Amino acid sequence: MTELRDFLEIPYEELEEKNLAAKQQRLDRVSPDKIQEERLKYLAAEKRIKAVTVCFTDLEGRFHMLDYDKKFLLKSVDNLTFDGSSIRGFSRQQESDLRLRVDWPAFYWMPSDVFGPGKVLVFADVLERDGQPYSADMRALLKQYGEQLFKKNGTVMFAANEIEGFLFKGRDAERRYHETNQFDFISTGGYYHSLPGDALRLFIDTAAEVQRAMGFANEKDHPEVAPSQFEMNYGYAEACIAADQVQLYKLLSRQVAARMDMTACFLPKPVTGINGNGMHTNVSIAQKGKNLFWDEKGQDQLSKGGWEFIQRILSNGAEICLLLNSSVNAYRRLDPHFEAPNQIKASPIDRGSMIRIPLGNERSKRVEVRSIAPDANPYLAIYTIFRTGLEGPIEEGDENKRSRTRFLSDNIYDAIRLYKGSVFLKETLGEDVHGKFADLKQMQADRCPKALGTMVKSAEIQFHHEVTNQYLWSKF
Repeated sequence: MTELRDFLEIPYEELEEKNLAAKQQRLDRVSPDKIQEERLKYLAAEKRIKAVTVCFTDLEGRFHMLDYDKKFLLKSVDNLTFDGSSIRGFSRQQESDLRLRVDWPAFYWMPSDVFGPGKVLVFADVLERDGQPYSADMRALLKQYGEQLFKKNGTVMFAANEIEGFLFKGRDAERRYHETNQFDFISTGGYYHSLPGDALRLFIDTAAEVQRAMGFANEKDHPEVAPSQFEMNYGYAEACIAADQVQLYKLLSRQVAARMDMTACFLPKPVTGINGNGMHTNVSIAQKGKNLFWDEKGQDQLSKGGWEFIQRILSNGAEICLLLNSSVNAYRRLDPHFEAPNQIKASPIDRGSMIRIPLGNERSKRVEVRSIAPDANPYLAIYTIFRTGLEGPIEEGDENKRSRTRFLSDNIYDAIRLYKGSVFLKETLGEDVHGKFADLKQMQADRCPKALGTMVKSAEIQFHHEVTNQYLWSKF
């Protein structure tokens, strides 16, 4: 029988080469205009590509994707529009039309056995009707800040995220939680433990192969402490690349899990009584190839500038907590009984600290911000860490006051109040976006139980911003 379709399917090894080469172009800061010309020429010549998936992220961190027919995209790439009023936290109804500008350097070839043949994926910036950057597009804000620092004195922001997730039985386990009121574990093995052929290990192996093919530069993957929990680590990258990879990590994990009739869940604390999911974020700053956080003779081998970076984050830790822990459920995770980082302090060893100072050398010295939930907007979280660490106000007062251990909020209501009171965050995000984010979080909080208690309530999951369940939101 004659094969009627001839769509692009690329072997994993070749995918990895292509995606790593594209990532290197971003790291080398090759002109976006040159890359655009290269990509458009490639798309026009490659007849086996049927569609281009164009992605953007809303203010809360939800990942949105539009599939454009390739021929249409090539003709209309300078005039891609969408209805912003349909995106929670974006435009109001009377100013709904927004534009997309394809960010051609952020281009990915995808494994066809997982995402389907004949497609490629690219990220996009969100623009106003007049072509100006849209204020609620946190990806564009992070990218712009990185470009400003580089132009000013050659400073480059680097990040790597350690993203934990749970694997549960059945598809759409989060969406159906209000019907079942429970999550079913795939495995109860625990830290580093799984048989080579069990469901959790098969999922991790498959997802890690997809990561590798997409140019993540894998390091290690393993089951985590809690039952059915996983983590797949990958290499350091420039800050915007790192944030893009967070979105792709969660996307590919969910896609692989769904194909296995399971759910990859990134709720911070879907089950009480066990460890929750974190997104420990390792950051460093380099200038002309030199790691500015390294000082062999410094305290914990961290430079004076590195300690100042930490002090600025700690001084503003209570106020930025909402940006790093942006859901009702996230405050269950900040529980000191489960190695949770709820103390506003820094330590090389105490895993209850908001910031840890890992062992490192001249190349790898970094600061690890541990109090970030995996459902945070990665662009907003990483931008907040760097902007606060470099420019945040340092708390005034005597040494005794500053050395007293303080704690992060244990509920979203306190976090919203402290966030709203921050003059620095209003200046950092702009008054409009600062207010929009507070309103979104207040709306989410008001739909959930005020007193969390010990039992996970269905409301904190069904109105969780990462769960795409517009039907339930509209029924409330």
